[in-house]
Amino acid sequence: MKVLNLYAGIGGNRKLWTDVEVTAVEFNPQIAAIYQDFFPDDKVVVGDAHQYLLDHFGEFDFIWTSPPCPSHSRVRIYSSNMKKGLIKPIYPDMKLYEEILLMKYYFKGKYVIENVISFYPPLLPPQELERHYFWTNFHIAQRKFSAQDIVNIKKSDTIYEVNIEKYKLDSSYNHVKVLRNMVNPHLGLHILNESKIEQQSQLF
Repeated sequence: MKVLNLYAGIGGNRKLWTDVEVTAVEFNPQIAAIYQDFFPDDKVVVGDAHQYLLDHFGEFDFIWTSPPCPSHSRVRIYSSNMKKGLIKPIYPDMKLYEEILLMKYYFKGKYVIENVISFYPPLLPPQELERHYFWTNFHIAQRKFSAQDIVNIKKSDTIYEVNIEKYKLDSSYNHVKVLRNMVNPHLGLHILNESKIEQQSQLF
């Protein structure tokens, strides 16, 4: 299965995938280097995931994309209300919905677009699992996953058997933020497996 993993981070969602040929796209070269260290057999592209999707989506069987979430997050609204004047309003980044529509109407394989639960009613209906919204073209069965404390995480912590303390990161993209952005690997595996179930059922 040829998989495109966009906004890949350090690859939390990809950690438990097997029997896949993965191309990962990550904008930050320091983060991309950690991903490549974790998954040396994957093709890692340092670049704009949004543009890469548009240019290459037809080359893959399964696409996972996790567009930036801060502008959609309930945390931003809460923080803005608590710290008036310190956190300015911003436009929600509508690249999220651009990707949903591209996948829904143009892509022939299986896809999942992941984001946070938003502060507004979603403009297109997602599936909801754990602390995420998922827009897909297949059903994701509900499951409970062991939660880890990502709120109080520290630089030296190991989350989901991942530790990145040895890697150098600049202050604009620190270790804590990177670890907090990880998708639970067991959730990532569950979603990939769900897409395979539906693919197999369509053969009979």
